[in-house]
Parts: sequence; structure tokens; C-alpha cells
Amino acid sequence: MIRVGGTRVSLESVVIAFDRGASAEEIVESFPSLDLAAVYATLAYVLQERPRVDEYLARRDKKLAEIRAEVEERFPATGLRARLLARRPGTAT
Repeated sequence: MIRVGGTRVSLESVVIAFDRGASAEEIVESFPSLDLAAVYATLAYVLQERPRVDEYLARRDKKLAEIRAEVEERFPATGLRARLLARRPGTAT
């Protein structure tokens, strides 16, 4: 995962905020660990390399979907609510 400005804020988070219309200043307000220079540098990179950034984000989305599918297969949610309620003290099933 690509992080911005030596923080834990992901490139994806900054791109999503920017694509939703946030200014660099608003992004800094949303992510106080970022400084304005790092956000401007990141946005400049995104604007210059948008196809590469979009490709990276698409690969991340695909990987996350694969992981989600694997987890759902290994740990099916079917009957989960009933199992959780059954574990609750004083709840009859």
C-alpha cells in the first residue's frame, strides 16, 4: 500500500477525497497527519500520472475483492446472527 508523506494515510484515501471534490486544504483537514506540501505533491503526481494511479487502484480493488471472497468462503455469514444471539447470556433461541 502506498502511503503519503511518511504517514499512515493511503494514496487511495487522498485520491478518493480529491475525486469527490475536496481541495488540498480540505484533505489536510480530513487527515491532520498530512501537511499541505505533501498533499499538493501527491495531487501533482496523481494529475500527471493518472493512468498509472488508476491502474494501481484497480489492482488494489481486485486484490481486496479476492481477499473478501476468500474470507467469506472460509467463514460464511449464513446463520451468523443466530449463532451470535445464541452466545448472548440470557437469550433463548
